[in-house]
Amino acid sequence: MTNPITNIPIPAVLEIERGIIFKLEDVLHKHGFKKVLIIFDLFTFDHYEEEVKNSFSHIKVDTLLIENELDIKDLISKAFELETFDAIIAIGGGAVIDYGKYIGFSRRTPFISVPTSASNDGFASSNASLLVEGKKTTVPAKIPYGLIADLDIIKNAPHKFILAGVGDLMSNVTALYDWEFEERHNVDHVNAFASMLSKKAVNSFIRTPMEDIKNPVFLKELVSSLTMGGIATVISGNSAPISGSEHLISHALDKYAENHHMHGIQVGVATYIMANVQDHRAERMYKVFTRTGFFDYVKTLQMSKADFRQAIENSPQIKPYRYTYLHDDEYREKALKFLESDPILQDILF
Repeated sequence: MTNPITNIPIPAVLEIERGIIFKLEDVLHKHGFKKVLIIFDLFTFDHYEEEVKNSFSHIKVDTLLIENELDIKDLISKAFELETFDAIIAIGGGAVIDYGKYIGFSRRTPFISVPTSASNDGFASSNASLLVEGKKTTVPAKIPYGLIADLDIIKNAPHKFILAGVGDLMSNVTALYDWEFEERHNVDHVNAFASMLSKKAVNSFIRTPMEDIKNPVFLKELVSSLTMGGIATVISGNSAPISGSEHLISHALDKYAENHHMHGIQVGVATYIMANVQDHRAERMYKVFTRTGFFDYVKTLQMSKADFRQAIENSPQIKPYRYTYLHDDEYREKALKFLESDPILQDILF
């Protein structure tokens, strides 16, 4: 018996260019939308709401500011207080993107993601990170109907957001190695197409000139590659193509460390550690993090070796159903030794 061909949802809209945020009506018109809701966070509402709204002339547009941290129950209530729209668009950071994504999911309305930074791949994923009973929890949603990234806006985001995106994207390398490790231990099965897409995404990015991380060519490659990683998770049905042992370390830092840092920054440092533990593309990791200024930025944060030690030790408890390199006692011990001996880590962590 042959396996059926898999139908995979992918975004119907993909626009990555300069100034696109003020041409939304043209994009929406092509897809037949006549009435849309645009959701903003406080920053994007103050800086872009009026000009974006005034750029529409034919399509009816309503705007909504969401500035508070909403529990999932509050978000569902808000979703069903709204009128019916042809599409829901969220412009802003990760939180408002997740709010818009979940409102669209709840109302079965197409959602269009317009991120203002490239700090992680969440803008392209099928999940949302929301407060559930006071705790940040990953909940299922849907892959966005559309992804629109304005390179002028992303360029103006602080350096740390771009560097966080670099850290999150480079984790594809170690995550894929973990996935293959799991398959060898009969814990999971690698989806070849999802693996290929995730690998192609990071390899394409690695070949991009990195002298100026605010260069539009660099940013377009970063956003495109993060998007491909998000699509890879839809194909696989889980986060394995882009999330492995390095993400376990970051999640453990979130849980146990006194001071937390941006997800992509924590993931980037953990990715450097795991590339050396896996003995896989570690030199390439060093070059990317050096050339982009990632290591230089981390050095300013006063991140703690003690926090990373605790995170590595507790990482298997984060996802006990997986079997990454860190679930193996031998490799976990190797990670701890590397943490104490590597000259780069001694320089950037205290």
